[in-house]
Amino acid sequence: MSRYTGPVFRKSRRLNFSILESGKEFAKGKKRTFAPGQHGQKRIKLSNYGLQLQEKQKIRFTYGLNARQMKNLFDESKKTHGVTGTNLLVFLESRLDNIVFRLGLSLTRKGARQLVNHGHVLVNGKKVNIPSYRVKIGDKITITEKAQKNAKIIEALSANASTLPFIEFNKKTFIGTYVRHPLRDELNTDINEALVVESYGRA
Repeated sequence: MSRYTGPVFRKSRRLNFSILESGKEFAKGKKRTFAPGQHGQKRIKLSNYGLQLQEKQKIRFTYGLNARQMKNLFDESKKTHGVTGTNLLVFLESRLDNIVFRLGLSLTRKGARQLVNHGHVLVNGKKVNIPSYRVKIGDKITITEKAQKNAKIIEALSANASTLPFIEFNKKTFIGTYVRHPLRDELNTDINEALVVESYGRA
């Protein structure tokens, strides 16, 4: 299955979960908050399998993964020392497109992915255009001089007052640092990664 590129608001309503992590999809005056479709207002109680699938979709749509990327990351997480579910989230947070988003250089991960794809992002002074590139602790992330004047980036920086504790960013120099791996309680609490582990365990 390929990476989902359709309407974000529709998927957020279906999952009853903010894919943008901003709650914008459910803001007052925005689109309807109930699930799309003819019977969207009637939420059906999900089976255990349905709940597991839903959690996988939350992660996939949030971080912009296809099914194969998700499974490969899970397999790597399982082989890594520590809690498998937490390892999975740490690997996702270490992706370059996610780090660019966390630094506040884009309002969405999709926008951050485009910045990376278009060659505007540098890691330790070298251009990297692979969104899934795994950022290491201590790596310095910045953007090209041309991109620093981009109106959308300036808008994003003004809208983001601060970053999460595991990332540092200097708005004057446009240099960010991946200080450490995130702790589980610093990440999205609406994701139940234990159900994802159960789901892959069934395969």
